[in-house]
Amino acid sequence: MTTIQVFDPALCCSTGVCGVEVDQQLVTFAADLEWARQNGAQVERFNLAQQPLAFAESLVVKGFLERSGMEALPLILVDGEVALAGRYPNRIELVRWAGIEQQTFEITPAVGCCGGSRCC
Repeated sequence: MTTIQVFDPALCCSTGVCGVEVDQQLVTFAADLEWARQNGAQVERFNLAQQPLAFAESLVVKGFLERSGMEALPLILVDGEVALAGRYPNRIELVRWAGIEQQTFEITPAVGCCGGSRCC
């Protein structure tokens, strides 16, 4: 089974969805990650502030941080290889990496604020 590892920058809590000013990007990613888990994805998530040893123990992550610095986080590994850096993946990327079947994942077209073709 494919393992997706997320190495977050230092966040206030395990998901970063806390505090007064919540980053919408983190809210979306947390929801997408939970959805992926519920659909069979194996995900591990590490927060630099709470689990610094996980960063130091991974040669891939350690090398990445030496080259690019903490500013380049988040870092996403898929089966131990760098898949993405500098931003969080979207649901489509998680689907591809985790091998989630396409019928589980549906994209519904956006509908205007008035529904159908009416203009607001």
